[in-house]
This record gives sequence, C-alpha cells and structure tokens, in this order.
Amino acid sequence: SIYEMFGNECCLSTGEVIKVIGFKINKLIASVCDNNEVSRFSAKVELPLNFPGLYKVVADKTPYVSIEEIARKVSIGPTRFGHPCFYSPEDIKLSNLTIKHGEQITFSSVEEVNGTMAVNCGVVRNNQSHSFTLPLSQEGKFYECEDDQIYTLKEIAEWKIPKCRNRVVKLSNTLHTWDSSNPLPENFDGCLILTPVYEVQAVMKFRKDIVHILSDLDVEVKDITDCYDISSFLQPLSLEDVFERTSKEFPMVAEIMEGPSGSQIVIYKKYQATRVLASEIRSDSSKRHFLIPMSYKGKFKRRPREFPTAYDLEIARSEKEQLHVVATKAFDSPHKELFSVSVGDQFLVQQCQTSEVLYEGRKKVIDVLACEQILSDTYKKVLLPMYMEGGFVEVIHDKKQYQLSEICKEFRLPFNVKVSVRDLSVEEDVLAAVPGLQFEEEITDSYLLISSTSSPVESWEIPVYRLNMSVHLLSEDVRTVVPPATKTTVEEIREEQYYMVRRYENQTLHPPPRPPKKPT
Repeated sequence: SIYEMFGNECCLSTGEVIKVIGFKINKLIASVCDNNEVSRFSAKVELPLNFPGLYKVVADKTPYVSIEEIARKVSIGPTRFGHPCFYSPEDIKLSNLTIKHGEQITFSSVEEVNGTMAVNCGVVRNNQSHSFTLPLSQEGKFYECEDDQIYTLKEIAEWKIPKCRNRVVKLSNTLHTWDSSNPLPENFDGCLILTPVYEVQAVMKFRKDIVHILSDLDVEVKDITDCYDISSFLQPLSLEDVFERTSKEFPMVAEIMEGPSGSQIVIYKKYQATRVLASEIRSDSSKRHFLIPMSYKGKFKRRPREFPTAYDLEIARSEKEQLHVVATKAFDSPHKELFSVSVGDQFLVQQCQTSEVLYEGRKKVIDVLACEQILSDTYKKVLLPMYMEGGFVEVIHDKKQYQLSEICKEFRLPFNVKVSVRDLSVEEDVLAAVPGLQFEEEITDSYLLISSTSSPVESWEIPVYRLNMSVHLLSEDVRTVVPPATKTTVEEIREEQYYMVRRYENQTLHPPPRPPKKPT
C-alpha cells in the first residue's frame, strides 16, 4: 500500500527491506491528574512536542528492581539530560566504597568493564565526587531522585520518559497566555500524566530520506538483522552526532537528508563560539530574543536602565563611572537616620556601607547605600536602606557609540542599548528596527562551520542544538580545506529556546544574594 507519512509517499510492499535506525516519541497524550493518579473526570488531550511551557519531572514512585532494568528503560547518555539520579533504600557495599541508603547516585554511561556490562556512577560527598561502577546484574530497589531542573516537553520526550512507563510532570512556567486553542484548562498549574505515542525511524534501500512510520501502523515485519548485509544502507547522523566526531575527522562532505533536503555541504570544523543574549525592552510579555555574534558590525548607544531597589543600584555601581539616577517612586524611611525619597529626587551612587539605626529603643546595624542627592546648587550626603523597594531610572550622560565587543569589555551586563548605526555588511539588520535592547549575558554555544559544495563562496555557522537536520557522510574528498569567508548572522530565537539558553548558562553560576529584608 502507499502511505502518506509526514509529506513523504512511502511504499511498504511485501519483501521490502527496512533498516530501523531509531525510535522517537511523536506526540504525547496528557491527562490531568491528582496525587499522581488520573482523575476519572479527566479528558485526554493530545500535546505536540513543541507545546509551549517549562515542566518539572515528578519522581516515579515505582522502584526499579535491578541496574539492568534501569539501563534498559532509562535514557543514559553523554549530555546533561542523560545523567539520571537514583537512590537505594538499603546500603550497597562495594569493594572500595559503601553507598549509603538514600544517597543520590548519578548514572553517567553504560560500558563493558572487565568483560561485564556495567554502569559508570558517581556520588558527591563533602563537595567531592567519588566514581564507581555497578554491574547490570546488581539487584535491589532503586528509586528515582527528585529532579529540580525544568524541561521543555521535547526534552522530556527525548530523555525523561522511561520505556514502558508513563511520566508525571508539573507545569512550572507558561510561556504564552492562554487562548481557546490551548487544550489544557485555563489557569492550569497542576500535574499531567504523559503517555507517549512512538514513531519508528527507518531508512530504505533506494531512498535517501528518513522514513517515519507510526508505531500503530498495521504492517507485519520479520527481523532479518542476523542474515543481511546492513552496510548497504545509508547511515543518517544528527548535527549532535557530527559534533561528537573528533576534530581530526573534519573537514567532511555530507548530504542533507532532513531539513533543507537534497543539497551537499562541506562541514569544515566544530567549535564553541561566544554570543550575547539580548532581549527586546518591552513592558509586555511578547519580547523578541536574539543571539548576537561578536562579529556584529553595527554600533550602539546606551539607553537608561531601571532599578527596582537600592540593592540593584549597588550591583550596577562601577568604578569606571558614577551612576546617576532619578527616583520614580517615593519611599518613606522608618528610621530618622536614613533618607526618605520623593519622586524626582536625583542621586549619585557612592558605595555600600553599614549604619546604626534606632529600632524599638535598640541600636541596630544595617546595610545602607551612601549617595549624594543632587540639589539645585549643591550636593547632600544621604543614606538609603539597602532593603528599600523604590524605583530608579538611570540618567545617561555618555553619548558615545559602542561596538558590541567594547560594551562587553567595559560594562557589566545586563546593559540597555539601541542600535545607532546598523550593520551595513548584511542586507537586513533585524536589530536596527528594535527600539531598545537589553544585553543580558554572554553565552558559549556549539556550532558547525559549513558551506555549499556547489557554490562555496561563503561559509556560515549552524547551531548544533537548535537546528533539526540529518545528514549522511559522503566518501568524496574535500576540495578546499580552508573555508571561504564566514558569514555570521544575528539569530532570533523562540521563547522556549531563550529559557533553555539562560538555564544552561546559569547552571554553573551561583545566584546573586537576595536583597536584605526590611527589619521586622
């Protein structure tokens, strides 16, 4: 019969040889649940993998009975998603280490150790990591640990749904306002039970593209793996697969199988590149987000920053220039030693210090921000409590135009700007039309440098983790090892990609200390 699958006609005739290259969750069936149980009044809704929102994974209360079951059912791999954590209710005695009951065990990879299949594991004690292996034959009860990370539905589908099990998730952050097309109830903030619907990914003898076959298709097949030469099939690779190749294997020639299909490309190298994460300055939630390369040739002028507390003024203060702000919100100080602020008051921010205040008849030392209030013909030294919740807007005296690299070198991010001179090296500069931008942070991302084999007049960077594309490698020699001139562009990213980029970048950073509380 002829089946229409994802826009590709695919003939599955008797005797056709199909090489299965993977299984993938195609969509999710979600049910609203209470206490990890499906409500009998709950309707099932179908959610696509790109359904917006960030979700927390609820730990599965059903234990695994062996390490072999975990390795067979749970995704364990080289990325940050593939390091699941479990604990045992009993001590596990190893030759050189005892894993205590309840201790978090991180599973990092599966490999053969001394002729026995085992899982490489680790525990952290007193900020020190201890590595060990557990054989697949190890039995016991192993429970999932609580996971405080947040994920998109696509990430959960790829990494966090064990085979033959459902997954309970809790909505952590909605990315879009609710509308009538949203299949979830309005203002929903509870838990969902996700049941996956799979598709089989396959290649066929005389087709270059990947065929997607839904798992509920009524076709009978027979396993002939042991008696067939599978080397005659194409081997599709994702961009992540290509990136994991060693640097010595580059450059290479490849043909695109999925995505912009049919064209041949040269992949010159893999590397990490710096980008500045920027967001449009808007009061509503529909902000645009960009990743700006350091090679951006436009120029920027500064725009005023806004500060909600005196503590934010201290964070933004720099030795390079004095911070000049105007108050946008009044503040009545509860202590006579500290200054009460009126709307329109202007200040030059000096430094953080401590001050004694009288509180309920006792002297108390608190953190304060020393400032100079600007009066008509003089300056007055004042102290603002660090816990002060007010509002300040920066007064800009600097009229200079800056390159992106200068801003990153001379100022602390976040930093507000607008484009004053557009990038003339590109036909359309998407940043030039944005009235204001906030540079939030510098990030490091993974890229492949590629060009077209048919017209290699320029090369361009493609992001490894944000572009869904499959290739297969060709045996042709690369004619030019040196890539042509590289074209780097500003990349506009979706809201869920923005949250992912910020989340990964901030994983290694400690959050700033919270502003001090108002004395109670």
